[in-house]
Amino acid sequence: MQAAPARATAVLPLPSVTDALRAVESVLLRGGQRTARRNAWTSVLEDRRRARDRREAQHVLEAAATEGPNAT
Repeated sequence: MQAAPARATAVLPLPSVTDALRAVESVLLRGGQRTARRNAWTSVLEDRRRARDRREAQHVLEAAATEGPNAT
C-alpha cells in the first residue's frame, strides 16, 4: 500500500490589527471620509513632531543661556 501524496497547504499570516481596522474602515466609510480621516491623523502626527522640535530647541536655548557662551 502506498502512502497518500503530501499536499502543500499555504499558511497565511494573520492580519494585523491595523489591517483589520483598515478593512472595517473601508467597509463603513466612503472614500472621502476615509481620506479626511487619514489627512487629519497625518496633521496630528505632524503637530506632535513640531511640538517635539520646539521643546528640543527650547531646551538647547535654555542650556545655552544658563551655561555661558561655550555651552553649545
